[in-house]
Amino acid sequence: MVYIDSWDDFVERSIQVFRADPHAARYVMKYRHCDGKLVLKVTDNRVCLKFKTDQAQDAKKMEKLNNIFFALMARGPDVDISEVTGKEPLEQQASKKGRGRRQ
Repeated sequence: MVYIDSWDDFVERSIQVFRADPHAARYVMKYRHCDGKLVLKVTDNRVCLKFKTDQAQDAKKMEKLNNIFFALMARGPDVDISEVTGKEPLEQQASKKGRGRRQ
């Protein structure tokens, strides 16, 4: 079990592990208060991916990963995760231009 250093790499590889075998994949998070470390682990008994951090700003990233896994578990492994992550296609972003308060 080796820790992955890059957050983006961890997210991409963990989604691949889940989509490969959704029934065997597990996602575990553990916070050690005495160390101030958050450890995330995704495994399917063949591949084990771990990410460790002590940064408070990574809590938001962890929340987004939770939402991705909730969507994958609830809607199935073939769901489009771009709607969960908040990344919108360019044409939708352009249509939102102009909303809000006028100056």
